[in-house]
Amino acid sequence: MFGLGAGEVLIILVIAFLLFGPKQLPEIGRQVGKAVKGFKETADDLRKSVEPEVNMIQQEVKMVEQDLQASMKEAEEEIERVTNKPEQISTNSQQASTNS
Repeated sequence: MFGLGAGEVLIILVIAFLLFGPKQLPEIGRQVGKAVKGFKETADDLRKSVEPEVNMIQQEVKMVEQDLQASMKEAEEEIERVTNKPEQISTNSQQASTNS
């Protein structure tokens, strides 16, 4: 419970009993329980509203990543094609001059 051990919880309960007395302690416990329940409900509502947005963002990021990879591959192929063209031209020129 909140990272507290049994001994720590027992000490907190004893201090609360001494501070508030046996008559007020049950009411305080109910109020704390309601507060924790309200916090859990609010956290669940927040999680339910945020999760679809996060999933949508993750899908968009994946699509952008795929587009980027495709663009990089096209650029690499274009660079390879352009850099190989001068070699082919010089090879063709050498072959033409040796044939002449």
